[in-house]
Amino acid sequence: MASTAAHLSFSLPFPPFSSPGHRPVTAFPYPTTQSQNQSRVSLRTRALGPDFLGDFGARDPFPAEIASGFAEKVLGNVDTEHKILIPNASALSLAKQDCSPISPLQPPLSVDEAKALMKKVVGWRLLDEEGGLKLQCLWKLRDFKSGVELINRIYKVTEATDHFPSLHLEGPNQVRAELWTASIGGLSMNDFIVAAKIDEIKTSDLAPRKRIWA
Repeated sequence: MASTAAHLSFSLPFPPFSSPGHRPVTAFPYPTTQSQNQSRVSLRTRALGPDFLGDFGARDPFPAEIASGFAEKVLGNVDTEHKILIPNASALSLAKQDCSPISPLQPPLSVDEAKALMKKVVGWRLLDEEGGLKLQCLWKLRDFKSGVELINRIYKVTEATDHFPSLHLEGPNQVRAELWTASIGGLSMNDFIVAAKIDEIKTSDLAPRKRIWA
């Protein structure tokens, strides 16, 4: 099939802009080539006269693009394949990830790796103890009943992960949670995933009431 060319004309609803030293915009057909039995027409618009607004709009093609006949690998080709990629686990927030089985032969996270992941959790601190690294978080609550309620909420969130923190109700109004992976003697990614899920638990209704001074 022979390649085709088309000529397009425009009718303006108003007289073209004119000023001293400026000529109207002219449109003329751009050379086309045949690719996969499809004919394509593109237009190239050139402003004649002084350029008051600078370079704007679509760019002119590079010489290499013209020489290639706008082949399939040229950016912008109509036949270019576009793929929508599904985010992998590393692109998701920790709270949206699932815990995975941990092999006893797997080494625990190093101190540098743990410190980098600490930026992704809120309110937790890193403990370096004889038994290995741990994550710890403390909550000051309204009363004993609020502490029990927080422990119940933490259990509901972590039940599906099968990776539970060590929870302690200390005194009348404080809860302490610690996370580590005992089978490897330190921290794993599962500990940070669970910590991020716990961070999303609502606790504002359990916090101590603020005193209002007259």
